[in-house]
Amino acid sequence: MDRKQKLELTWIGKENRPRLEPRILLEDPSLSYHAAHRVTENDIFDNRLIFGDNLLALKALEQEFAGKIKCIYIDPPYNTGSAFEHYDDGIEHSLWLSLIRDRLNIICNLLSPQGSLWVNLDDTEAHYCKVLCDEIFGRQNFLGNLIWEKSDSPRMDAEFFSSRHDHLLVYAKDRSQTSWNRVPVTEEGLEHYNKVDGNGRKYYLKPLRAMGGQGDSRTARPTLYFAMIAPDGSEVFPKRQDGTDGAWRWNATKAEKEKDRIDWIEGRNGWTPYYRLYADENAGRPAETIWHHGEVGSNRTSKAEIKQLFPDLVPFATPKPEGLLRRVLTVASLPGDWVLDSFAGSGTTGAVAQKMGRRWIMAELGDHIHTHIIPRLKKVIDGEDPGGMTESLDWMGGGGFRYYRLAPSLLEKDKWGNWVINKQYNATMLAEALCKLEGFKYAPSDAIYWQHGHSTERDFIYVTTAHLTRDQLQQLSDEVGTERSLLVLCTAFRARADQFSNLTVKKIPRAVLSRCEWGHDDYSLQVENLPQAPPERGQQILFEED
Repeated sequence: MDRKQKLELTWIGKENRPRLEPRILLEDPSLSYHAAHRVTENDIFDNRLIFGDNLLALKALEQEFAGKIKCIYIDPPYNTGSAFEHYDDGIEHSLWLSLIRDRLNIICNLLSPQGSLWVNLDDTEAHYCKVLCDEIFGRQNFLGNLIWEKSDSPRMDAEFFSSRHDHLLVYAKDRSQTSWNRVPVTEEGLEHYNKVDGNGRKYYLKPLRAMGGQGDSRTARPTLYFAMIAPDGSEVFPKRQDGTDGAWRWNATKAEKEKDRIDWIEGRNGWTPYYRLYADENAGRPAETIWHHGEVGSNRTSKAEIKQLFPDLVPFATPKPEGLLRRVLTVASLPGDWVLDSFAGSGTTGAVAQKMGRRWIMAELGDHIHTHIIPRLKKVIDGEDPGGMTESLDWMGGGGFRYYRLAPSLLEKDKWGNWVINKQYNATMLAEALCKLEGFKYAPSDAIYWQHGHSTERDFIYVTTAHLTRDQLQQLSDEVGTERSLLVLCTAFRARADQFSNLTVKKIPRAVLSRCEWGHDDYSLQVENLPQAPPERGQQILFEED
């Protein structure tokens, strides 16, 4: 009996997991777009816009981008009831959790060691999702629950509370490797620096005595209890408000070294030391856990931004303001970093990332990818987007993106119900798909016909729809030689599979039939798209022989 226990969230169907097919991505140059000329030397053209189910899109990205994405922001359906109509509460939440869990697992693999995930939700599922994320990312990697003030006015028809906020759950891939950027100080924020030194530098004062918490007492921090010499030569010790011995913020060495930053102020109870915080040394402030609409925008702001772009289009239902994404990307990424949004919505993440010099990937299944996202990105690239963060970022246009569709499933059933290679696949697509499925990097050689990809410098893969004879296999074996190995995937072959020590020969599609859920194109947040339960123990899955 396994006595090892752990904290976890359980729900109906948690044990059922999809066997995802790692699809290839097909670029459609007619829908890809780039600026007519370079605007700056830092223009980015390799951004990716993917049309298709976002779970399959994440799986398609996994091989190339695992460990490379710096910041992932997702705004999934909130599960307010519309997604799972006619299902009772327990099942409804279970379905949502299963579908989100599958995406979070891949997202965790995609994040770089320094990366972070930001999940935008409301009260409906945020707290369940928090526990789920604890399980996937580890509780130690939870960085915070940010409150975004999404509404700038109350709803007077609310029955109980007028909800004015969303949650942003933030997780690090590895907290120990994550470093946060500071939020730039605005002109209003500089008003806090209300003093000027002899060189014209703005600063403000903070008490040198430690204030609050368990570290402000002599008992807790004995090395920070020492005498400082006031301007009149008297000794001053740190005292708490209740008169007991306290502690300084700095040790004696730092206090002596930076004494020019210390200002002494005489009050009724004697002299008190303060230290200077200069504006030019603190060009930003730490991100706080409450983001007001006046700083990052509200739902009203975002709808106005979209309306300004496309006055004649029906506005997207739930866009996010550009200020919100700017704050996320400012804190969690740097120019040139990869940013991912797998619930692209109206395309705000890509639009802001483009303006901020980040590389981006977005995935979207809905047709608004064509009616809203692409037209919006074209305006951004052409420098014709007048709203959002354009002016404050001094955006003049530039760069571009590539448009991809998910390839169809590699296998399909023929009229007799047998699994066969999809007729839409040509030789190039087939080779790339099987490379991805077998864990090889697709890199076809121009010089050697049997090198379609490699897993190491000496291990290669060859994909063909031909029926290979023994003589053909012998020729392949001779060319590969004793210092290399080759995986051969073919329709049929006439020889013993173990006859050649440097070749591994498999038939397709038989070799891959049990790998994936073939022909499953839609894993979106709908009940009918859930994965099937796995077969019961002892039950076998049978496939017809080739």
